[in-house]
Amino acid sequence: MQLSKRLGSCLLALFVSFTMMYQPAQGHRSQPQESYHRAWQLVKDNYYDANFNNQNWTAWEHKYDSQIRNSSDAHAAIKRMLESLSDPYTRFLDPRAFQDENDAIDARIVGIGINLQQSKDNTKLIVTRTIENSPAEIAGIRAGDEIVAIDGASAIGLTPEQAAERIRGQLGSPVKIAVKHKDQVQAFSIVRAEITIHAVSYKIMQPNIGYIQLSTFISNDASKEFRMALQKLSTTDGLIVDLRDNPGGLLSNALEIADMLLEDGAIVSTMGRHGKHTDVASGEPLTHQPLVVLVDEDSASASEILAGALKDNSRGVVIGTRTYGKGLVQEINRLPGGAAIHITVSKYYTPNGSDINKVGVAPDIQIKDKEEQVKMALDYLKEKIAQMHTPSGSLSFVP
Repeated sequence: MQLSKRLGSCLLALFVSFTMMYQPAQGHRSQPQESYHRAWQLVKDNYYDANFNNQNWTAWEHKYDSQIRNSSDAHAAIKRMLESLSDPYTRFLDPRAFQDENDAIDARIVGIGINLQQSKDNTKLIVTRTIENSPAEIAGIRAGDEIVAIDGASAIGLTPEQAAERIRGQLGSPVKIAVKHKDQVQAFSIVRAEITIHAVSYKIMQPNIGYIQLSTFISNDASKEFRMALQKLSTTDGLIVDLRDNPGGLLSNALEIADMLLEDGAIVSTMGRHGKHTDVASGEPLTHQPLVVLVDEDSASASEILAGALKDNSRGVVIGTRTYGKGLVQEINRLPGGAAIHITVSKYYTPNGSDINKVGVAPDIQIKDKEEQVKMALDYLKEKIAQMHTPSGSLSFVP
């Protein structure tokens, strides 16, 4: 997921984007009606596809004027209108979901501490990560498990966002989760707790190789945590940046982290209704250490921006499997009444011009086994470091 914040002007970020509130003439429309019309106008002005996926967008403007009497009516009408675009990333957030998203950006949420990813066929809800010492990890839920039910209702076909709305709730309250693990279903009753989201963990691997796992770009603190990890690992001979199972988050984090690593060159280009914009590295990297990036099929969105930037600029070698393939950028726009909508506002392209939407970033060295990916990364860096210390040597590593 990428988004941005717009407070009068647009700041590239998950793109969250808060637009300046439109104030209707007094007595012109009720707030529920205004919410619907504001949503319609925002899509009309900002949706990346001027043809609205072959929809007659004008036909939706007054479609529900006589039917919207309260907030529930408005929310249902907005959902139907957005669904007509057949774009899973352009969607409605009720006030609670919007608050949950803001809490995640502030790096604190009430929940059970799991990351979720929908399978490519949209039928399965897979746990990609459990946060250390979270209620989910303590209960025994593990990465790779499939969530099949939440509070007794089927989770089949739910998006991660829809599942998150059901899982999150009042601090100290229980939620029932049914999980399939190796073809066996197990039920858990897990008490919700406040979860502090740490985006980065790091360590030193032998022989003197720094390892940084970046698990999410959603937190406002992600780039700050990454900068601190780079400082702690500044005396290592090489770096591994692990983006596996990272579903993305704030575009601003991807840009800042790429700038910490790139010598120069473009980071990413975005193309929307209002033209093209290219973000370029400042040329003041925090490190010149040899670099390997680990990716997999669950590395998405902002992860793909970072991996694509490092690959296309020959700054690092990408090892793993082809990434998820989400090449679209969303803004979040606040609506009257406290709800919000995500709107796809642009496509993004890697520095060499590649459109990776539904395609993904191809690794330089393809390896499926996760342990072998790390081993290959270490072997590559050992050879690279040895070559750097050989005056006339050349890198001879062959995967």
